[in-house]
Order: sequence, then C-alpha cells, then structure tokens
Amino acid sequence: MISKRWNLLFALPLLLATLLLASTQAAYAEERTCRGALGGITVDNLRVPQGAACTLNGTRVKGTIKVEAKATLRATNVAVNGNVQGESAARVEFVGGSVGGSIQVVQGGAARVEGARINGDILFDANRSSLSAARNQIGGSLQAFQNSGGLSISNNRINGNLQCKANTPAPTGGGNQVQGSKEDQCARL
Repeated sequence: MISKRWNLLFALPLLLATLLLASTQAAYAEERTCRGALGGITVDNLRVPQGAACTLNGTRVKGTIKVEAKATLRATNVAVNGNVQGESAARVEFVGGSVGGSIQVVQGGAARVEGARINGDILFDANRSSLSAARNQIGGSLQAFQNSGGLSISNNRINGNLQCKANTPAPTGGGNQVQGSKEDQCARL
C-alpha cells in the first residue's frame, strides 16, 4: 500500500509536467489585430477588425489574414502562408507578394488583386463594388459569381479554370492564359 502511494507521489508531478508541455505545444498560433500600418515584420495570424483599416508593406504572415465586416486591407509585397479572407469587407487590396492558400472576397465591397502569386484560388462572390484581378499567377482557379459592381480580369496565368457566372455587368478584360477551361461569362477573356 505504501509503495502505491509513493508511486502516485512521484507520478503526479510527471503527469502534470507532461500535461503542461502538451498544452503549450497544442496552443493555437497568436492572432495579431491590425489597425493602422505594419511593415517588414512577421506575425502568425492577422485580423483586421470590423470597421478598421490596415496597411501592410513587406509583412510576412505565417497563417491567415481575416478582414472583417466594413474593414479595409491594403497589402503590398506581403507573403502569406495561409489564406486571405474578406467577408463583408469594405475593401481588400493585395498587390505583389504571395499567398500560399487562396484569396476569398465574399459579400463585400471592392477588391483588387494584382501582380501576386497565389497557390490556390481567387474567389469573388456577391460583392457590390469594383473588382479587379490583373497580372497574377494563380495555381488554382479564378471564380467570380454574382458580383454587381463591375469586374476586370486581365493578363492572369491560371493553372485551373476561369469561371464567371451571374455577374452584372459581365466581366471585362482579356489576355488571360488558362490551363483549364474558360466558362460562361469569361469564355472570351
């Protein structure tokens, strides 16, 4: 009986140390909130809170950038390992730089993606203001659905498909090199 108590006394600190180590290793990456401007620093994840404006120049993001409702992101020469996600955002601009995942701008205002390397897709869905995708290298597809503020798609290299449907007015542009298929409203771009 005494040896079981001694074993428990020795095992308990070891168990607590193991749990503490496991919890610190499983902790989620830090999220940085951006209001204003950030330069050439590295952050884990980045969030532009509702109604705020964030300007990034030469910033490296190990995770994802999330642009919240009525917020504005202006990113120049930024490297993002994850995705750039704007939902109900006022404006998303991504000029130069790279995105390891996808750029998704949904139910928001304006967006401009120019001169960037995107390993995944670009998605513009149900936005109300001017949209532009120009001179990008896109590893996946470019998709534009139900946008109502005008859309220009020009001089992109797209490894997947170029798909456009139910945009008013229809997208304009040209000079896109598409490995997959050009579909619907983008068949001639």
